[in-house]
Amino acid sequence: MGVFQSTISLQTRGKGTIEISDLLQSKIDESGQVSGIASIFCHHTSCSLVLMENADPSARRDLEDYFERLVPENDPHFIHTYEGPDDMPSHIKMALTRSSENIPFSNGQSLMGTWQGLFLWEHRIAPHKRKLTVTIIGE
Repeated sequence: MGVFQSTISLQTRGKGTIEISDLLQSKIDESGQVSGIASIFCHHTSCSLVLMENADPSARRDLEDYFERLVPENDPHFIHTYEGPDDMPSHIKMALTRSSENIPFSNGQSLMGTWQGLFLWEHRIAPHKRKLTVTIIGE
């Protein structure tokens, strides 16, 4: 068994999803491992990772719109508003989703399903630089 670790830096454009399936696959390739598990961890509390359909962008748009209704900005009950009206909603959206994912791979290829994609989901309005750590354990 071997362990490989690498960092991915991404610049977001503000709210929305960015598919990172190819970035994860490139790290699997770079690791030289044939089979194992790729763990990806997001170092932030106002964006998250999500496995989602990647064939039809309207599925992600529906998810994003649903979360906007579920956790709206400017909720008068929020106390934590230091960084603006999207701050606390971004933290809640992250807590309701995930900050890490584990994706198995075999024959050097991710085993995500045909219609699955891995996405970084930016919850803040403004663009941000985001850091992800990929750890690959395999042989």
